[in-house]
Amino acid sequence: MIQVQSQSCNSHKISKGFGQAAGANCYTRKPAWLSLQHFQHKKRYPLDQQQRIPVKVDMHNPKAPVQYPARDRIYVRAVKGLHQRLRRNMGFIFMALFFLIPWLQFEGHQAVLFDLDEQKFNIFGMTLWPQDFTIMAWIFVIGAYALFFVTTFYGRVWCGYLCPQTVWTFIFIWFEEKIQGSRNNRMKLDKDPWTGQKVLKKGLTHLAWLAFSLLTSLIFVGYFTPIDQLFIDFFSWNASFWSVVFVLIFMFCTYGNAGWMREIMCTHICPYARFQSAMFDKDTFTVTYDTARGESRGPRSRKDTDYKAKGLGDCIDCNLCVHVCPTGIDIRNGLQYECINCGACIDACDDTMEKMGYAKGLISYTTEHSLHGKPTKVVRPKLLGYFVVLLVVCSAFAWTLWTRMPAELDVVRDRGSLFRETDEGLIENTYTLKIINKSQQEQTFKLSFTGMDKTNWLGITEVTIKGGDTASVPISLSADPADLSKPMTDIEFSIENKADAEVRLSQRSNFFSAR
Repeated sequence: MIQVQSQSCNSHKISKGFGQAAGANCYTRKPAWLSLQHFQHKKRYPLDQQQRIPVKVDMHNPKAPVQYPARDRIYVRAVKGLHQRLRRNMGFIFMALFFLIPWLQFEGHQAVLFDLDEQKFNIFGMTLWPQDFTIMAWIFVIGAYALFFVTTFYGRVWCGYLCPQTVWTFIFIWFEEKIQGSRNNRMKLDKDPWTGQKVLKKGLTHLAWLAFSLLTSLIFVGYFTPIDQLFIDFFSWNASFWSVVFVLIFMFCTYGNAGWMREIMCTHICPYARFQSAMFDKDTFTVTYDTARGESRGPRSRKDTDYKAKGLGDCIDCNLCVHVCPTGIDIRNGLQYECINCGACIDACDDTMEKMGYAKGLISYTTEHSLHGKPTKVVRPKLLGYFVVLLVVCSAFAWTLWTRMPAELDVVRDRGSLFRETDEGLIENTYTLKIINKSQQEQTFKLSFTGMDKTNWLGITEVTIKGGDTASVPISLSADPADLSKPMTDIEFSIENKADAEVRLSQRSNFFSAR
């Protein structure tokens, strides 16, 4: 029997027949839960047979392998609507440009060719050399600030509409739909056991992915090597080793990114998803769910017009917004970094609202201020700042192109000796004029120098250079030591286009003597 031996602070103990509370706190009266009635239905066991409450203790084992939850595959449901038509049309236009530009010809050569071997980029009538790195830098800076401006104004629309990862992912999903069927059919096919039909559908899908990846890779490599010869050599097994290597690398990268990784690229690898929050504010247009209008969500029939009296909002909890999302998020949970602003959930929700007879726009491109009934400030300091910087950078880029000379001059002195004395007693300095013709046309340049009188010019005075070529012209200058008053004289070499006097370049150098 359970006993309470004493009520004094010194001797109050609870018998071990009840538990391990001996020496516990003092009680002035016996608690109700210690009554005999409370325990009379319990069977008494000896102390060694009494049951204990099982306790699971997890001990950390540093040598045990870390287990991560498996990735749930996202089955994207096809959806039609305004935003998806816009996305498909824009994706088709830019993808067509990507495939067609390398095939364009301009004055007998590939219009766009980034020739890494020759270290020059041909862009229609303009040739960029390593000396023109600032022009390429301006292009990347313009792209960055244009991205910042668009993101601040309309969220991650670049990711949702024009990013190659998104465009190619939807192309691969299109192959899945055409070969394996709709979302439900694809889910059922993955759960079914392996049969001949399943092997056929899966094989055709991956074959289509690989074929499209190979075509993409060949076109991409065609930007860096003559594309017509690349296709001929590749399919005739005559391509060079490195051409084949790069084609295969980019093919498997495309196949892996668009076929397997998909949303992983957007959520875990692409850095843009991480720093986008620094550009968002309460006036940024993003894909947003109207919580005040949609909650509480729940199913109902189309004829139910009294659903608001039941405490329901306009959201019928159909989950179509989740099924059509390429990153698998639920936009009803608020803004998430995985959201790429593609608008697929908007089209799916608008279609449901139309069928239910409700107003569209439960999910829409809107701002946080607008949702809270406040006016949206489209023109704001942050957006103006990005716009002003973008204008400045574009102006600098245009000025760089406008003032760019279609030629380059570099003067290299003879490193063997500063000067030498000729048999006639003259002081002679030797130079090499390196001239680059940056244009696509043949140019003839007149060579000259200033800074010294009574000096003999030894070498040619005119040079003709083909478009995109380089010429090295050796030049020697000799002078009488009596005409030289200083041990070093500043001189300036010049080249001038014979057909266009405005194309004139100068380069400083020095003439050394024995004094």
